[in-house]
Amino acid sequence: MSRLTHVVSGPYSPPTARRELVADSADGARLHVEVHGDEGAPAVVLAHGWTCSTAFWAAQVRALAATHRVIAYDQRGHGRSPAARAHSTTALADDLVAVLGATLAPGERAVVAGHSMGGMTIMAAAGRPEFAEHAAAALLCSTGSSRLVAQAQVLPVRAGRARTRITGAVLGSRAPLGPVTPVARKILKYATMGPGSAPDKVEACARIVHACPTGVRHAWSQVLAGLDLDAEVARLSVPTAVIGGTADRLTPIVHARGLAAALPNCVGLTELTGMGHMTPVEAPEAVTRAVRELAELYLDTTEKEKTP
Repeated sequence: MSRLTHVVSGPYSPPTARRELVADSADGARLHVEVHGDEGAPAVVLAHGWTCSTAFWAAQVRALAATHRVIAYDQRGHGRSPAARAHSTTALADDLVAVLGATLAPGERAVVAGHSMGGMTIMAAAGRPEFAEHAAAALLCSTGSSRLVAQAQVLPVRAGRARTRITGAVLGSRAPLGPVTPVARKILKYATMGPGSAPDKVEACARIVHACPTGVRHAWSQVLAGLDLDAEVARLSVPTAVIGGTADRLTPIVHARGLAAALPNCVGLTELTGMGHMTPVEAPEAVTRAVRELAELYLDTTEKEKTP
């Protein structure tokens, strides 16, 4: 792709990985995986959201790699992972367990964090034995388990059938996003970020989102429109923290509150005042802190218990 797919300087430019690999999913899909930090350090696995890429986690990777082994991967069709035929929550779960198997030793556990569709990936995988083997704790960031289109507030009109229908058409549009222009930045900021988001944060998000291929964006929008992972939430039994922005139009804070109430082992709900949907970029310190705290509380203790 010739256009710039992420910013190349500043805190939101992706750092160079210590190593890269390809994980093969159940249906043959090939997933680009990056590993940052020392090989023997406690592991953190990061799953990005719809239309994003590993670059979305740049701030978290930079902050955590000094003390943790940070594993980030591109969802199928995103970033450097080639497009695949299947687009479903089953495929999301297959891909996550493939990454866990390719990067973690048997029985090794990690904190698994997901933003938006990445959080849905964690929910979808919750009942898998491979997830139980490798997940010590989880972070669900700016995500939801169902009724995404009906509850989205991207359109400033009253909730109802008309808003749901139009919202679905907008989010599922096949129209290319085109180059990142001042108008494009304003639209993206309105739809996905809090009103106080700084220009460098808007630019970082715009570069990533606009790089997502149109066909991939549309295919996954159809999966999200019909999403129903409520039953899977009940299977997510590992200690799980939830983060949401109070100004999130895509997955309004009602989703975070609902997840916190439904999870069998919720260990905290953080509501970020004035933040939109892109919380790892909008509030990088808060998201990094949540991951680090989960690692300190659950991952490090788990690893010590395994030591003879």
